[in-house]
This record gives sequence, C-alpha cells and structure tokens, in this order.
Amino acid sequence: MSAFRSGGAYSPGRMAAATESGSNTALKRVLAVAAILALLVALWEGYKLLGRATGGTWPFTELEMRPRPGNNSMPHVWDVVAALFGPHRRGGDPLILVMASAVLFTLREALVGFLVGGAFGFALGVLFVRSQATERAFMPYVVASQTIPIIAIAPMVVIWGRQLDVPSWLSVAVIAAFLTFFPVAINTVRGLRSPEATATELFHSYAASPSQRLWKLQVPAALPYIFTSMKISASASVVGAIVGELPAGFGEGLGRALLNYNQVFAADPTKLYAAVLMAAMGGIVFVGLITLAERFTLAGRVREASL
Repeated sequence: MSAFRSGGAYSPGRMAAATESGSNTALKRVLAVAAILALLVALWEGYKLLGRATGGTWPFTELEMRPRPGNNSMPHVWDVVAALFGPHRRGGDPLILVMASAVLFTLREALVGFLVGGAFGFALGVLFVRSQATERAFMPYVVASQTIPIIAIAPMVVIWGRQLDVPSWLSVAVIAAFLTFFPVAINTVRGLRSPEATATELFHSYAASPSQRLWKLQVPAALPYIFTSMKISASASVVGAIVGELPAGFGEGLGRALLNYNQVFAADPTKLYAAVLMAAMGGIVFVGLITLAERFTLAGRVREASL
C-alpha cells in the first residue's frame, strides 16, 4: 500500500531504472574480477620475467629469489591452462574432465556437511539467544572447538565412523559440518539480537509468543548476518571435505587428486596448479550459489516491505 501512497514506487520507469542499475552493478563487478585476475597474472609472469632477466636473483643484489621463478616451481599461466585440456595421464581423459568429476564428488560431501552444520549452528544460535545462561556455559567450548586443527580431528572422525559402521562419505560430511557450524552460530546470535528495541517492544505489547517473535521479527532481521556466515561456511565446508577425504582413503574427490598431483610436483607442477585452480573454482561456485540465494531472498523482503 505504501507504494501507491509514495507516488508509485513500482512504476515502469522506476523499475526499468532499478533493473539498469542492477545490470551496471553486475557489469562493474565482473570487470573488477577480470581486472584483479589480469593483475595477478601480470604479477606472476612479471616475477618470472624478472627472474629470467637477473638469473634468479633480486636486482642489484646477490639474494636468490624465493620462490624460485623457474618453470619447475612456477610454471607459466598458459602452461597450467594447457594442462587442464591435456590428458591427466598418457592416453587418459582430459584433466579438466577428471577434475570436474572430482569437484562434484567433493561438493556433494561439502553440501551435506554445510546443511548439517548450518542447521546445527542456527539451532545453537537460537538456543543461546533464548537462554543467556546456556550461552555463558557453552560459548567458551564452542569457541575452543575452532582452535583444534582440523587435520587432527579428521582421522579420529573417520576411524570412529568405521567402528560405528558409518559410511565414509558421511564421516567426511561431519568434518565439513564441524567447520561450518561456528560462523553460522556466531552470526545467528548477532542477527537475532539486531532488531531495534522499539520493534521488540511492539511485539511485547501485542503479547506475541516467543515463536512469533523469532520467526516474524528476529529471523528476518538476522537474514543478512546468516547469509554472510553461510558464504563463509560454504568455502569452509569444501576445505573440510578435502581434508576429510585424505584419511578416508577415497580414490575420488579433490583430496585424492591434490595428493596424487603433489607427489609428481617435481616432474610436472602444472597438474597440481591446475588441480588447485579447479578446487578454487568449485568453492567459488558454491559461494556464488549462496550469494544468488541471498539476493533473491533479501530482494523478496524488500518488495514485500514496499507493498
């Protein structure tokens, strides 16, 4: 109704202007990402060119450049790209297809861990907001859990899972969930406490139940915080899945691929760089999906608030 009182917030002209503004913003972001990638490539190749010109030492000194700019440790960017489209082994499929399959394998585990860890983190955040005594009692342990190296936890989780006849992929998902729940829990607490005091008092004046306050006031206010934590957790879940695949002994997945190509790094470093690049792309796609969900969800809230 406010749209009509304000002179037609959804008039065709304003909607077209908003669409054009959104397109310009998206174009600027794409150009910014392209510019950053170009800068990184220029720095990489410039470093190699400098090393070739000075014989591997810093200009006007006898100090050796570290890392060494040779092709054995820093291959050319185009060689890494070419390795993606070459066979992963003699007579085998192209490396990009093998790595795409490994990325999908790992992302499935990461997704399960992300959903489980996100749900647990949200529930924990709601519990802490409902009960400050519970927050004071358990928050130190939640924080302390994140100081334990994941590389130390992963073998224990996999071994315990085998003893309990739990599928190995589920154990890997648990490891991913371990890295996921913390950001969601912390940001959920912050978000649920973000509504203004006047809005909270209004709900109290209407005798709203705790459940009504949670879902109609606190959760909508917390969505920006929760989505921010979800983007952090999405990338963390991929890392957790990769680490968990190593003690699980999977023959597929990014963990095995990175380990295999690390063992032949001295002979052919391009494959390891290509595998790292594909792993990064998998994480970027995961975070990108969360970003799209955030835009649709928050844009829907803005439209509803304008009616």
